[in-house]
Amino acid sequence: MAPGASGVFRTMCPMNCHPTLCGMKVEVEDGRLVGVKGDPDNPDSRGFLCIRGRASREIIDNPERLLHPLVRAGRGDTSWRETTWDEALDLIARRMRAAGPRAVGTWSGHGLGANNYGTRISSHLLRRFANLYGCQWWTGTMICWGLGAYGLGLTGALETSTKEDMSAHSAFIILWGANLASQPNTARHIVAARKRGARVITIDIRETEASSQSDETFVIRPGTDAALALAMMHVIIGEHLYDVDFVARHTEGFDELAQHVKAHSPAWAAPITGIAAERIVELARRYATTPPAMIVVGGSSMYKGANGWQGGRAIGCLPALIGSLGVAGGGFGPRHGASTHGQTLNHSLLANDRRPPGDDIPNQMSRITEAMLERRLRVMLLFGTNMVSSFADTEQVTAGLARQDLVVSYDLFFNDTARRHADVVLPATSWLEELGCKSTNTHLYLMPKILDAPGETKPVTFVLRELARRLGITDFWPWETDAGPVDAILDHPSTGHATVADLVAEGGMRALNISHVAYPDRKFDTPSGKIDLYSARAASLGFPALPVHDDLPASTFPLTLRYGRTLTHFHGFYDHGRALPTLAKADPEPELWIAPADAEARGIADGAAIRIHNERGDMTARALVTSKIPAGTVWMRDGWGGMNRLSSGTAVMPDAAVDVFGFSGGQAAFDAKVEVSARSSLDYS
Repeated sequence: MAPGASGVFRTMCPMNCHPTLCGMKVEVEDGRLVGVKGDPDNPDSRGFLCIRGRASREIIDNPERLLHPLVRAGRGDTSWRETTWDEALDLIARRMRAAGPRAVGTWSGHGLGANNYGTRISSHLLRRFANLYGCQWWTGTMICWGLGAYGLGLTGALETSTKEDMSAHSAFIILWGANLASQPNTARHIVAARKRGARVITIDIRETEASSQSDETFVIRPGTDAALALAMMHVIIGEHLYDVDFVARHTEGFDELAQHVKAHSPAWAAPITGIAAERIVELARRYATTPPAMIVVGGSSMYKGANGWQGGRAIGCLPALIGSLGVAGGGFGPRHGASTHGQTLNHSLLANDRRPPGDDIPNQMSRITEAMLERRLRVMLLFGTNMVSSFADTEQVTAGLARQDLVVSYDLFFNDTARRHADVVLPATSWLEELGCKSTNTHLYLMPKILDAPGETKPVTFVLRELARRLGITDFWPWETDAGPVDAILDHPSTGHATVADLVAEGGMRALNISHVAYPDRKFDTPSGKIDLYSARAASLGFPALPVHDDLPASTFPLTLRYGRTLTHFHGFYDHGRALPTLAKADPEPELWIAPADAEARGIADGAAIRIHNERGDMTARALVTSKIPAGTVWMRDGWGGMNRLSSGTAVMPDAAVDVFGFSGGQAAFDAKVEVSARSSLDYS
């Protein structure tokens, strides 16, 4: 856009609430942002834009915005001085060379994908840089949806059908750990399905926003999803409600599974899950006898536990038993991070084949923390992430960062990690100040550069190009413009070999060449191409060959803490939302859901200041006493500083197993059993 231009421009919301990504119209006068609103012509969001998207206008001209490169006066000092980009980048390159490539770590968070989620342009460029230089790079899936998808992958059911297929065809829908606050664009399709007569069930650890759109809610104990799925299989197989033909043609290991689930009756599952046996029986019968039936599984929060992958593994068997995979309205519905059939991009720019040999630290959260503590990592380059807030076991992460020779934070605002640990802070451009492109499960959307970058803010392409030049990586950037890598990634049949120029000519959007129904060819994501009810691959990786339920680790602390999203935040974005006045007002402080019985036993009143603590650490919050959560479980929205002082950083799976599916299942356990006590005042230090 020309400097000082005016008009209304099409883009996308900078939040990454996949599978919900919302269209946005941006009004500009004389080169300044006037307002943002939903795009009624966006086929995914149809004009919807939640409070998070509307609040994004407050990023622009925000007085808290980082506008210049900063260097800390000294370790332990809280003062900073402005510097030039040349000085900052020279310092970073010098420390990288001194440490050696394999002692340099690059870690990016959701913030780096604010204008390219679904296409992963920035992440792919960072990975290309890491491969050509030989430094460490890790996939962000380990902190998000990877562990749940890992369990589904062992079964062989990774593809998802679209929300449009669900609204048009599904007769029975289970929202299993899937909250509509995480994917609000799915909500209107749920409503449409119900108007057609579909029955909707919610399974979650509390009564969520999805409960209000459901015919029935099953409140389950945290970490027991696999037990419920096994009991449902017990009913479906025991009462001969399974699809005999589909099982014979498209699955492996039915006889072994049938024998295995005989011991996992609803009566066995009831005391584990907290759901009455008769309700489990009725749920299983309705699911098996109301075709087509679809399960929409949660993307992240339901897998936060040492047994997290087991839920995905067991739930993944259910659609195979009733033959709903490859059927319109059946199988699995939209899931965070999942792809539809045919949805992929061109990954050749990653340069994986050019990575020099060396000691790579696995895509395993606990191993990254260990490497920092042991100083096998000496320089950490952090892009669009608040590592202290998002990694499990904050105290160990903090200790590891303190042992680094150099910590660099590239972001829009200061965050916990930058304040406490960064030696250099680099100011990032926002979604309106750089070129980007997002992809949903059905469409591709251009995000053009609309505003001039303020101050000395720079896009990540500038940072990587300049570091590459200083480090002698001569062919990192073979393109003439920032459109080059976008065109390279989009060069695939699923996009019709789209280019930036094509998208400009087409009004900024293009439908993908995908199937709305997952697995129309019924070729599944296993070595045999069949659904693995019994998985030899799982056994070879050190996991049980059949789906199982293991109890969460024992603890002397009585309450199980779980996390999730709300519509008023997105993880730790924008300094926990506090940098944006609208979000700070809507969600001003940590709030812990606690059942009336648990609150009464501890002398805690609604709205009281509380301390949440366990053997790892503590945090302060305010109590929300509510009957929407059962006794024994407490819940808080994720992203608050201090929350991961409480969570376990223990590895969940062997290092050799984490990357089997091309994404990482190397999430830490994140288990947190806690106690809650009243305190006289709130202190968020």
